[in-house]
Amino acid sequence: MKVLKFGGSSVASPENIIKIKDIISRYDDRTIIVVSAFGGVTDDLIAAGKLAENQDDSYKKILEKIEIRHLAAIKALLPIEEQSKVLSSVKKELNVLETLLDGAFSIGELTHKLSDKIVSYGELLSSFIISEYLISQGINCAYKDSRDLIITTNRNDRITVNTEKTTANCRAYFGDSTHEVIVCPGFISKSENGDATTLGRGGSDYTAALYAAAIDAEILEIWTDVSGMYTANPKMVKQAKPIAHISYEEAMELSHFGAKVLYPPTIQPVLSKGISIRIKNTFLPEAEGTLITKSKNEKGKTVRGISHISNMALLSLEGPGMVGIPGISKQFFEVLSQANISVVLITQASSEHSICIGISADDVSKAVAIVNEAFAFQIERGRIKPVIPETNLAIVALVGDNMKNHQGLSGKMFSTLGRNNVNIRVIAQGASEKNISCVIEGKDVKKALNALHEEFFEENIKQLNLFVMGVGNVGAKFLNQVRQQKKYLKENLKLNIRVIGISNSRTMVFNENGISLKNWETELANGEQANKSTFFDTVNTFNYRNSIFVDNTASNEIASTYDMYLGNSISVVTCNKIACSSEYENYNHLKELARTYNAPFLFETNVGAGLPIIDTLKHLIVSGDKIQKIQAVLSGSLNFVFNNFNDTTTLHDIVKQAQEEGYTEPDPKIDLSGIDVMRKILILARESGYRLEISDIMNESFLPKESLNADNNEDFFTSLKKHEADFQKMYNEAATKGAKLKYVAQFEDGKASVGLQQIPKGHDFYNLEGSDNIVLFYTERYPDQPMIIKGAGAGADVTASGIFADIIRIGNF
Repeated sequence: MKVLKFGGSSVASPENIIKIKDIISRYDDRTIIVVSAFGGVTDDLIAAGKLAENQDDSYKKILEKIEIRHLAAIKALLPIEEQSKVLSSVKKELNVLETLLDGAFSIGELTHKLSDKIVSYGELLSSFIISEYLISQGINCAYKDSRDLIITTNRNDRITVNTEKTTANCRAYFGDSTHEVIVCPGFISKSENGDATTLGRGGSDYTAALYAAAIDAEILEIWTDVSGMYTANPKMVKQAKPIAHISYEEAMELSHFGAKVLYPPTIQPVLSKGISIRIKNTFLPEAEGTLITKSKNEKGKTVRGISHISNMALLSLEGPGMVGIPGISKQFFEVLSQANISVVLITQASSEHSICIGISADDVSKAVAIVNEAFAFQIERGRIKPVIPETNLAIVALVGDNMKNHQGLSGKMFSTLGRNNVNIRVIAQGASEKNISCVIEGKDVKKALNALHEEFFEENIKQLNLFVMGVGNVGAKFLNQVRQQKKYLKENLKLNIRVIGISNSRTMVFNENGISLKNWETELANGEQANKSTFFDTVNTFNYRNSIFVDNTASNEIASTYDMYLGNSISVVTCNKIACSSEYENYNHLKELARTYNAPFLFETNVGAGLPIIDTLKHLIVSGDKIQKIQAVLSGSLNFVFNNFNDTTTLHDIVKQAQEEGYTEPDPKIDLSGIDVMRKILILARESGYRLEISDIMNESFLPKESLNADNNEDFFTSLKKHEADFQKMYNEAATKGAKLKYVAQFEDGKASVGLQQIPKGHDFYNLEGSDNIVLFYTERYPDQPMIIKGAGAGADVTASGIFADIIRIGNF
């Protein structure tokens, strides 16, 4: 004989109930069907009872809603000729329910006994309707009220099942019944005095387990809306997978720590009998589901699942008066027990100076009051401190039978959380080592679950969540590169890159599941109004692990937000040079934030676009080398300009071309004035370990004052035309010497300068073509023959590839 339980979502509509009939029809064995109330009805009944107690007659609207729903189900499920008697019976029950609610309304009180009677109607109505429907479909079916079978006892204001009487009742009834299918309401029971009682949260599962244990059922099947127990909550961890086979103990641990598919007491009645439990999906009946047995899980499986409990609080009892004093713990837990406050987690310092417990946040006020009252004498004398709660917390747990046989799991768990800046408040591990639990802030739960799942279940695939600001030349190229390489990165580098947010100066768009990079332009065009503060708030609220803010702009306003991102453990990758060339205090502050909050701050493209200039410099420094001198052509824009400028062209036309081809900033004066090069040599000096400000750099500009003082691009280009003769003179002076004009940056002895120089033949800079950059690092290890880095140093494609490379670096950290 099998016992099948169908939850509220499985019986939420006539269409779902028809699915149940199809499932039942597949069984050849006799079956007991335990059903919950129609989805949401129990909540409606509780709400109606509270309204009635408060003498708010709007409870009648809820009652009307309940009646309409059940009568509609009858009409949808039963043939017309069989509806009358069922409608009559259901209306009769609804009239009794109305009388109960009217009574609560009249006296303005809702006793526990009356509340149990009211909420029991959800299961009573659903089970009766479903049994009548199955009978109408030709199934040999009977209906049995669970109140006739499950007997409860009230002990210390707690309802407990009288197992002996319940088992006797079940064996007698089910043993004598000749029906193939017997439908019973879950959740409800009856006291020894004959009063209606309920089995509490998860009561329908418990009902089914009691029946299964009483009759020694072949199996207990729990049908719900998910395909078994998962490695993590699939609503919070998209990559979570169903667990095919799990032990009783593992299932209990996962259920205790928030896996809502199964309620922990459910397992107790079948545990001693060795009856297997299978969790199945009503809406995907062909799915294997999860089998729960007493057997151990497969060899090699350590962590079987990750679960959590939200809405938790910590209470700490501490003080010198606790050390060496017997009975303190007993008094503490006794007070909580007498108030029906469940303790979920316990830790105690070996010094006996403090005891910390985890309880539901709903019980905090009551717990604080009774504990402070119980220890008032010690508190008054300063021997124990008043209890102060910590709220907005959650418990996260790793679960697995075989965890005790593997070293380093706790270290792996805590280091994973630490890398994602998830602060751990309390750690607990039972002697059985079947779970490792820790308390964290509630806002970090989703990040923690995903980070741990990625670490323990996802074949080392690391997910990077990008938030991209700026989608002009560089930004658009970058998004295209991500789209092209996404599959390769996942297969070869085990990196799964998702773009969650995109913004330009006008609009911004977010998608928690990732923005499609095939049509991001359309999504962005239809997005909400852009706002840098709202953009940050959204990124911070998402609180994803491995979050990366990507700045493709040249905006000072955007650069000023880096500290907010880094201070919230969000990595920053940028081609924007403003932050790293701002005041040294700000530059250093950003670097310190990156270290403190374990959030990489990478800006390789600040110098040399896609060239590994900064990265190489960092490796030289960390390996113990010291910079003696840096010589460089760092502006691809200026190199492009002076490689193409000659006596047959004009500087105006070449600069215009450079701007149109994306080699210059939107404001080309930034490049031609030398400001851009000054920023780059400043960054290299700082990365070499020197404290330098941009005002310390000597700039020997080749532009006339009129060009430098231009307020806009139009005036700037006009000034270039006006002073063309001066520019031709510079060119001719260099040409007559066989030299070429190059804009050179230099750093030596703590001093930096930039300016246009005449480079003779044979010099490393002489044959620098196009928009290429070149850097010469003279160090203690390379004093005479410098380390040379040379290549394309400007252009949207190479800059985008440099940004992409920085993101991959973060992925490989």
